[in-house]
Amino acid sequence: MIETNRPAAVPTEDEPDLLRDQFRQLLRYRRLIGAGMGIGLLGGVYLGISTADTYVATTDVVLRAPTDDPFNPSLAPDKAINIGSERQVALSSSIANEAAKKLGVSAKDFAALRAGLQVTNPPQTMVLRFTYTASSPKEAAKRANAMTDAYLHKRQESLDVTRDTMVKGYQDQRDPVAKQLDELVKQINGMPAGPARDTAYSSKTDLQSKLNTLNGNIAKLQALDMTPGRVTSAATPPSDGDGPGIPMSLALGAAVGLALGLLAAWVRLVFDPAPRSEGDVARALRAPVLGSLPRDKSAGGPLLAAGEEDPRLAEEFRQVAFRLAYDSRFADRRRLLVVAPRGSSEIAAAVAVNLAASFAETGKDVLLIEADLRTPVLASQLPTDAGGRRRQMPDTPAQGDSDWPDGRQLVVDAGESGAFDLIPGDRVRNVARALTSPRATRLISEADSPNSTVVVLAPPVLSYADALALVDRVDGVLVVCDPRAVHRSDLSRIRELITGAGGTVLGAVVHAPLPVEKRGRGGKSKGASPAQAQAPAPAPRQQPRPEPLTRQPAGHDQHIPGDGTDTVALRTVRMGNR
Repeated sequence: MIETNRPAAVPTEDEPDLLRDQFRQLLRYRRLIGAGMGIGLLGGVYLGISTADTYVATTDVVLRAPTDDPFNPSLAPDKAINIGSERQVALSSSIANEAAKKLGVSAKDFAALRAGLQVTNPPQTMVLRFTYTASSPKEAAKRANAMTDAYLHKRQESLDVTRDTMVKGYQDQRDPVAKQLDELVKQINGMPAGPARDTAYSSKTDLQSKLNTLNGNIAKLQALDMTPGRVTSAATPPSDGDGPGIPMSLALGAAVGLALGLLAAWVRLVFDPAPRSEGDVARALRAPVLGSLPRDKSAGGPLLAAGEEDPRLAEEFRQVAFRLAYDSRFADRRRLLVVAPRGSSEIAAAVAVNLAASFAETGKDVLLIEADLRTPVLASQLPTDAGGRRRQMPDTPAQGDSDWPDGRQLVVDAGESGAFDLIPGDRVRNVARALTSPRATRLISEADSPNSTVVVLAPPVLSYADALALVDRVDGVLVVCDPRAVHRSDLSRIRELITGAGGTVLGAVVHAPLPVEKRGRGGKSKGASPAQAQAPAPAPRQQPRPEPLTRQPAGHDQHIPGDGTDTVALRTVRMGNR
């Protein structure tokens, strides 16, 4: 036997779907992306304007080490010259002082002269590149050449001083040796032949060899080529400015701004507590999203979507009803509780009404119970019969006595969809007692009859505990929420509360923000819908009321809101799944 009613499950998403979903969610933060692009464009404009009147001149200098044979390949220039040290020397204040004297720059402009110079070394070369930035082309070329000449001049002086110091040191060593040799020659000339003369000749030979060595070193130093380097390309006045130009600056700014905007949107997306997509809602509730109401069609109009010019909203409700009908958890008992997380119940009421109409369209006997006893509005907003009819309800024990439900039943005309019954809500003194009364239980149990369906509308589950009082008798719960107005933690808490009370979350219906929430909070409460704000409070019915079980002080015949009698502790429900 093949089972036709299959439970809806949370759809699995593969990696490409998740990436596409995340990219679509990034586009939700258009303001951040636009702000990033705006900042980038402003930066591009500033870059284009600030660099439009700057000019850069460049001079290349190849450094040389002192050598007596420039064609000797055994001497490696990179071993004789520390290019990093030479770059620091080129940027030193002594070079800038030398250039300032040549250019006639005053002391107050010395810092600006030095700030415009930049010296770099291309990799794997003995080249120093002098780059100077100035406000005019001629000034940039003039100062670049002046800095280069000052550096070469200083390096030449440094090499000459080094060579002169070494030559002087050799000369200081040679002079005593030459003097000693002259005295020894005079002594040899006056000596007779013999061993003493032979010893003197041996000393003369040693002194002469030492003197020749010192003279050779001095001659070698004096023969060195002390050229510090040569200019391979002198600076010339540039024809164009240094900046990339306004068009290129704007393009770069837009690209950088777009990257910053996407980064800011991604950070905002990561730390956003609200569900980013229908998949997040499904994962938080561990139930599928059964429908998504069209934008600008989910609020502001009549509760019944049937008969409107645009049929998209009615078709969306039919699809939700179809998916529920093929869920075995709902098909077994046909009891549906419709709730919102918190705030307004306007969209939840519209979903409950239209689902009742959709079930009635399939030929089922539908009973819609308005269990929102705090702000009941369905009777005044739905096309019902004039007087309605009363349902026969047997008396209940005193401890379960309540004014609601009182047996009043209305027939709602849903147009082409047919008709369904409505048990309208009513303001009562003790909401919890009314919802847990045997009368309410018998109403909900009518779904056990063949071809019957009961839809119950309850207040927001996180605002009041009313919905939890009905969960174990209804089982199937449909959550109606705006993903942008609820947190993932709220949805997880709703699931835990419902499953802990013995119920099951069948799915969710998502919708766009309400128009009143888009305009701001104004002077109305966030949880009050426009219909609730306009609907007058129903007048109390002139019916005999039984005396309450709680004792009242003398002189207090009127109920005072917030005195503790409007809410009572609900009965304890067993934990776990049913």
